[in-house]
Amino acid sequence: MRRRIKPIVVLVLFALLTLLFFIGKIHSDNLLSQQLASAEKTIPSTTSKSTTSSSSLETEEFVLNPIIDVSGWQLPSEIDYDTLSNNISGAIVRVYGGSQITKDNNAAYTTGIDKSFKTHIIEFQKRNVPVAVYSYALGSSTKEMKEEARAFYKAASPYKPTFYWIDVEEETMADMDKGVQAFRKELKKLGAKNVGIYIGTYFMTEQEISVKDFDAVWIPTYGSDSGYYDAAPDTTLDYDLHQYTSQGYINGFGSPLDLNQIAVTKDTKSTYEKLFGKIKSQ
Repeated sequence: MRRRIKPIVVLVLFALLTLLFFIGKIHSDNLLSQQLASAEKTIPSTTSKSTTSSSSLETEEFVLNPIIDVSGWQLPSEIDYDTLSNNISGAIVRVYGGSQITKDNNAAYTTGIDKSFKTHIIEFQKRNVPVAVYSYALGSSTKEMKEEARAFYKAASPYKPTFYWIDVEEETMADMDKGVQAFRKELKKLGAKNVGIYIGTYFMTEQEISVKDFDAVWIPTYGSDSGYYDAAPDTTLDYDLHQYTSQGYINGFGSPLDLNQIAVTKDTKSTYEKLFGKIKSQ
């Protein structure tokens, strides 16, 4: 005959089993929480991804429009400054045409001051185009070179140009290097922080002109002079700016313009900012 189990025993066993189940579940939940916490510590941070993305954007290629140089030969009345300004990244304006200017010159006064420089500078700056300036050197002595520098600086400095350039193309004295250095030193003495030289490499070698003390070098080499960039300068000279054509056309002006670009051997953005100032954020 089977022994009968008392109801009280059944209840006690059921209670014990239920208690063991809850204890096991609590332990299992605690273990799972610990595992999750440990796993969270090994998840890669998303900060590194964001930094990489930002860095890659910063290193994207910096693209510029042409940089032009203009003088009184480009009449303001023939320029649509709004359109032209939207198609260039900088302008270098002639302020002084040299001390040997004659009354027959239609682009400059007999004082050497360019007839259109004020209008060019004001109109470009009004449209947020960075402006540098240049002077064509024609002094026949150290004294005259210094006088040209003073006339140049006096006329240009009120407009706070980003750079002062000395355009050296003609042999006007026996020791051209001595005259050019006198011009540069006088500009520095007057307060010009950034002084560069525009010079052809052949003329520089022929006249034994040193460019090492200038803050920047600007050279002309035209290739086929087709109006487009088609050849890098064949030189070992450390230059910053390259005038690559005298036959460039840009919307806003109907006649040919000198077009320039940052040297292909230099970092475009940093060199541009060296010559024209920091780029304003859009």
